[in-house]
Amino acid sequence: MKTKTITILLLIICNLPIWAQNDSSSDSIYALKSKKHPWKAAWQTFGINAGIWSFDRYILQEDFAKISFNTIKENIKTGFVWDNDQFSTNLFAHPYHGNLYYNTARSNGMTFWESAPYALGGSLMWEIVAENEPPSINDLIATTVGGIALGEFTYRMSSLVLDDSKKGFPRFISELLGTVISPIRGLNRMLNGDMWKVKHTSYKYHDYEKIPVRMYISSGNRYLASHAQLFKGEHNPYLKMQTIYGNPFNQETKQPYDYMTASITLGMSPNQPFISHINLMGRLWSTMLTNRSQSDMMFGIFQHFNYYDSEEVKDGSGIIPYKISEAASVGPGIIYRHVNLLPQMNLQQEFYLSGILLGGGLTDHYHVIDRNYNLGSGYSIKSHSKLELGRLADIYFNADLYQLFTWKGYDKKGIETNNPLYYNTQGDKGNTVFLVVNPTCNISFAKYWKFTFEVTYYSRYTHYVYHKDVSSHTVETRLGITYEF
Repeated sequence: MKTKTITILLLIICNLPIWAQNDSSSDSIYALKSKKHPWKAAWQTFGINAGIWSFDRYILQEDFAKISFNTIKENIKTGFVWDNDQFSTNLFAHPYHGNLYYNTARSNGMTFWESAPYALGGSLMWEIVAENEPPSINDLIATTVGGIALGEFTYRMSSLVLDDSKKGFPRFISELLGTVISPIRGLNRMLNGDMWKVKHTSYKYHDYEKIPVRMYISSGNRYLASHAQLFKGEHNPYLKMQTIYGNPFNQETKQPYDYMTASITLGMSPNQPFISHINLMGRLWSTMLTNRSQSDMMFGIFQHFNYYDSEEVKDGSGIIPYKISEAASVGPGIIYRHVNLLPQMNLQQEFYLSGILLGGGLTDHYHVIDRNYNLGSGYSIKSHSKLELGRLADIYFNADLYQLFTWKGYDKKGIETNNPLYYNTQGDKGNTVFLVVNPTCNISFAKYWKFTFEVTYYSRYTHYVYHKDVSSHTVETRLGITYEF
């Protein structure tokens, strides 16, 4: 079984001064652009792979890490195949690994587009050189494209907490959080000596007036129903963190990811994945279509990364409720805003169409090694609505539709007559439609505090070429309290 040793570092940011006070009259408080060090970034990318491989080979003594010139030659000869690693490994851990490659360049002064090739190069090196198993095409795509998305997000989030004017314990906490969010950036700050330098100029890394940030943290009870059995499910605590970064209608901040939205949900159940949801969208390019006193409309190109993971519900039907991934996805979108639609009422509507280069979803038949899901490509359509009722409440209604096509699949006879490591299949041949509908209501009860009620409906219809078609659905509810920073 092919694995990777990756330390999953989670994003838990508390007590950030989102509307931070700063001296807007002078840019001297903001950090200068770092000098570019492309070769240093390349050596660090090599070092990441060498370090992880050494740990796998000599500490864990993994068989897949026993490499030689012959294994490298064989990998090149075999070429890329579809592997059978588990869902979280292929569609979260690999993108997270790609984020490390990406940030070797980003934290060495490179731009978004200049950093992207490092995610590709690091992944190619690992797949061809660092394992004695066939290189994986899905790993290459997920690590590269998903790594870019997670990498830019973590880089920008780390900029929110870094402040070189701090001293003592506040400085320690600032650097610790920055390193947890972006480990490679933290490593470079340590190597460069920036981690302990106290500055009186050029000490901030984010301009909140130029790019405003809103953050929310929610906690409460989550109920996950079993497959088609609403009264057979499990309760468990959850923690959800959300970020709205930038203003989509500000055309003065048009660099990639100057506008993005992100959400991560953590489940506190021993029989459910710790990371249950990740939803990330970053704007790559945009232009204004209309710009009026009360309404705005913009068109843009957006990158999407979505991840939904669950396991069998305790004392339920024995069926996994959902597994959905949109790991590598880019496409156009329109965002419309109307302020003062009625007194104290604002409306924002978003539509997205995206081409999915790599995605994944639960299957009913293909269970090989650690894989119980299909891989594939396709498209997604998303409609996101937000209604603000002054200080009283916020109402959201999101509907996401994914269709994934599994182009390369075997029938049962074909699977039984091949070495699992060389199946080279995406799963069960066919196509799947996933529908995720998510209404949410936030009701204010104090300054910065809200009651939150959220429902998510998951529906799946899978057409199989070699099996009968299957449909399934389930519901997830959350009741909690939200704090707005």
